Amino acid sequence: MLKKLTALCVLAAFALPASIALAQASVAASAAQTAEVPAPAAAPMTPPAPAIAPVPPAPPKRCDFALTLQSDEIFEHKKSVQLSILNSKGKERIDNEVMSKLANCTKVDLIVVSGHTDLIGSHAQTQKLSEKNADAVVAYLGSKGLNAPMDTMGMGKTQQIKACDDKLPKAKLAECLAPNRRIVIEGRGLAK
Repeated sequence: MLKKLTALCVLAAFALPASIALAQASVAASAAQTAEVPAPAAAPMTPPAPAIAPVPPAPPKRCDFALTLQSDEIFEHKKSVQLSILNSKGKERIDNEVMSKLANCTKVDLIVVSGHTDLIGSHAQTQKLSEKNADAVVAYLGSKGLNAPMDTMGMGKTQQIKACDDKLPKAKLAECLAPNRRIVIEGRGLAK
């Protein structure tokens, strides 16, 4: 039995290096085959496309305006009855300048008419007169078919734009203060 065991060991000693050599040859052949067939190239990494920001809509076009009418040019003041009557020159300026601007609007959001007076007279008198002047303009705009929200403001003598020497004779003082007597018409709306 010892002989058989010894023979097996000798045989195994010779067979093992042959098996190793055979395995190494197989690995080398496999590597040679792999070397001959090129590995597929990796696809190049492309950066993701930048996100396209939405373009905000353009703000709507406006047809806002402001127009100042001098009171001396457009009003006839009847002191005995405290009425402000819009004269033909005033009506013409409103027709030509205000109504033409409003014609360029698809929608009129608001018309604000503010009346201003000079310093001559009491606060109560100038306040009342400025309100009547503004109301006269709004009434005329309404008579022209303007169907938009309209608001009036009587500013009285609170917003003077020209100062004059109050020691001037009354007629000269009134002439000097003329720029303070005015109507401001402001319109706000969306343009066509």
